[in-house]
Amino acid sequence: MRFVLAIAAFFVAAVMIAFGIAQRTVLLEPSSIELAVTTQDGDPYSVIDASALLAHPGAQTVKVSGSGPVMMALGREADVTAWIGDEPFETVRFDKKSNELTTKPPASTETPTPTPTSTPTGTPTPGATTPATPAPPAAADEAAADATADDAAAADPTANPAGSDLWLEEYSGTGSVSATLSIPEGYSLLVAGDGAEPAPSKITITWPLDNSTPWAGPLIVGGLVLLLVGLVSYLLALLHLRRSRRPRRNMPKGPRMPKLPRAPKPKTIKEVTGNGGGRRAIGRAPRIAVLPVVLIGGLTLSGCSSDYWPTFGPEPTTSASATSTADSTPAPVADEDIKPPAVTVPQLERIVRKIAVLAGDADKALDVDAIKTRFTGPALLLREANYKVRATLPDYAAPDAIPAAPVVVTAPQQTDSWPRVVMTVIQNQDDPTTKPTALVMTQESPRDNYLVRYAVSLTADATVPGLAPAVIGSPIVAPDSEFLLLPPDQVSTAYADILLQGDKSQYYPLFDTENDPLIAQVGVATKEERRAALPATAAIDFTNSVGEGLTIALATNDSGAVVTANINETETVKPTDGGTVSPQNAAKAYSGVENSAKGVTQTYGDQILFYVPPAGSSEKIKLLGFSQGLISASEVP
Repeated sequence: MRFVLAIAAFFVAAVMIAFGIAQRTVLLEPSSIELAVTTQDGDPYSVIDASALLAHPGAQTVKVSGSGPVMMALGREADVTAWIGDEPFETVRFDKKSNELTTKPPASTETPTPTPTSTPTGTPTPGATTPATPAPPAAADEAAADATADDAAAADPTANPAGSDLWLEEYSGTGSVSATLSIPEGYSLLVAGDGAEPAPSKITITWPLDNSTPWAGPLIVGGLVLLLVGLVSYLLALLHLRRSRRPRRNMPKGPRMPKLPRAPKPKTIKEVTGNGGGRRAIGRAPRIAVLPVVLIGGLTLSGCSSDYWPTFGPEPTTSASATSTADSTPAPVADEDIKPPAVTVPQLERIVRKIAVLAGDADKALDVDAIKTRFTGPALLLREANYKVRATLPDYAAPDAIPAAPVVVTAPQQTDSWPRVVMTVIQNQDDPTTKPTALVMTQESPRDNYLVRYAVSLTADATVPGLAPAVIGSPIVAPDSEFLLLPPDQVSTAYADILLQGDKSQYYPLFDTENDPLIAQVGVATKEERRAALPATAAIDFTNSVGEGLTIALATNDSGAVVTANINETETVKPTDGGTVSPQNAAKAYSGVENSAKGVTQTYGDQILFYVPPAGSSEKIKLLGFSQGLISASEVP
């Protein structure tokens, strides 16, 4: 019976080990599923639709191959479509019926083929010809379309999507490029070369599959254990069989035989058994056989990974890869009526880094052409004038540097159209010489990059009021909104009046003027000091006006608003006795005037950031930050 149990254990162990190994070899499922498609039309752009990216669960590894420069850009479907505009492009979709990727024109450009009966006379039907107007050959149509697309791309410098602020992530290379992503619903990939040549034609998408074999480990280990049990059973059976064949000691006694002389043992037998005896040798051999089994089992267990064993608990979530865009993608908004934010936090951080690097280089090189690519409005006027002055006076102070990171406040506008507005605050706490800076940026169209319209240094005690989370975005407050203590389009007018008249202004009670650093710097008291410092042969006149900068107001959580505005302060110095006046320092460097009998006018531009509380609030309008500098100087006409 012991032999039967041992043989059965050996058989079951062999089956278990063989099946466990087979699960990791011949029976192992593939680790991924791959779909590929080749575009045919030669359009400059291809769009990988969300249906293709989400055809299977899991992270998507997208590989695009072409013959020249290759780039992929991730963005919202609406943003990708808006960027392409009227340009021809192919769409890669997933066909559920054939379980394949397919390319066809987007639904918005598909035109149903009219029947011959409904075709007006003289109008060619696609796919057919009429004697009146024969249709051109298909090859000629394609060649003409390609030529038109190439000409348009060559004429439009914005045809290359690389470097656009609209993308959440961007990947580029030569010949081919691949990236592992985790894309939710509502996002797509734009594929292009340089915008002039046809887009890369070969597109492959790969999804990971769970090919773990959780019972391979238990089967292999269980088989080894059962093999050891069978071996022990076999050895015990052999021992029992040997004992059963020995002479019995309780045999009945018979007549005692005469004792014979003892024969000597042959030496040859002694040499054969010189290892300690047959019984001891037989008992040692099984122990030696057990060692290889235990060694093989240990080696097998050491090679097993977590894929070999079952998991008894909550399934671990798959972490995003190094190129994943999980952090770049905003959380979906529950209310469909709420529009998405203009940018995500990682997207804004990338934009700010680009702007900070460009501004730093342009400030050092006094490069006006470079600064125009990222600045506009009051922020551009201040830097252009500063560069002009520093070209003559190198020791003149440069504009405040823009920190590259970190972004501590992100307030994108809630919108799905253009123009778009984004406000952010950047503060480099590791560099005490860099002031916290608030940037207000605008994007005029999908193919335009964000331009800095206001670059404001925050005051020492500035506290930015609560804004909506970046994944939600902040709505724009109407310029004439009556739900604020003062409508946004009147804030600059009121503050300009306070700077000119002080407490005599009718708006003075609405503003927190006690700790206002700009009033202390250019208010009525400072203006009177400048008037008194002039000689009797000259007179100075001050005027303030609302600048041409766009007033922008973003709503806060308490129904108030953060408002950016622009004020121009002009001072004119004229001689009073028929003599001349001489401009000094920056005004002289900018205007180039040495002496003037007519007088000199110089204008300073103020970029101002306010918090405006809601109507009925007991709070006052508070200055959060400002930037001021000379923007023009000339002789009085």
